Amino acid sequence: MADKKANKRIKSLSIYRPFIYGTTARPFDPDRNPKPPGIPDDHTHSWEVFVKGVDDTDITYWLRRVQFKLHESIPNHVRVIDAVPGKPFSLKETGWGEFEITIRLYYVTESNEKPQTLYHHLRLHPYGRTEEEKEEMKNEDGGVVKSWNYDEQIFNEPYESFYEILTTGAMPPSMAGTQKGGKGGGKQKGGEKEQKVERSEGGVLARSAMIPLTNRGPEYPFSRETEQCEIEKLKKALVKVEEMTKKTKEEMEKKEKRLKELKAEGAKA
Repeated sequence: MADKKANKRIKSLSIYRPFIYGTTARPFDPDRNPKPPGIPDDHTHSWEVFVKGVDDTDITYWLRRVQFKLHESIPNHVRVIDAVPGKPFSLKETGWGEFEITIRLYYVTESNEKPQTLYHHLRLHPYGRTEEEKEEMKNEDGGVVKSWNYDEQIFNEPYESFYEILTTGAMPPSMAGTQKGGKGGGKQKGGEKEQKVERSEGGVLARSAMIPLTNRGPEYPFSRETEQCEIEKLKKALVKVEEMTKKTKEEMEKKEKRLKELKAEGAKA
């Protein structure tokens, strides 16, 4: 008999899981990144494309496969990476040019969700809004170019069986989750004590929608602190845009007034 939970969606409910996707490129260098034997002479960089959890948390409980479609000039340009628990979905290559990578996400069977597609531009060279930002990236970490994106996978009205998979077992790697029984503090419930689950060393709980509270280095750039910094940047940019808009409006009003004066003078002449 079919499992009823597998065929019944939870109405008016959305649940999300954060993840990161992107590329990391390194220029070949005799000391920092020597070119391996057999690599074509015109290849200037080694690079990696990936999909993984924030803080390297496991996401294979909701994502079972990732397809990377590379440039057609690359042999075997469509690559499929199947889930390995605890490991990111990634592949490594070498080359000389930038191009768009098509990333297709395949969810676990229990989700009954159709695959979704992302697009990411492989960046081999420093980029930024200003020359200062480009130069900073060029000098940082031996010229390593990181093009990473934070995203959130939203599951609308998930099936009950899939919802259980998404929400069961949220725990830090070093603990077994919420423990019952034993000695120590905690709320009393039904004659048993529940121990509070703490955040892991990475700042998040596995199988949760949490992201770290603070930044902990270049390898873990996404956190609530980063989010707040971006919000402040947007607020400052909004103030600047409003000032520019006000100034432009005032200039237009002056020109319109002058245009009316000129028309009036012309009518009198």
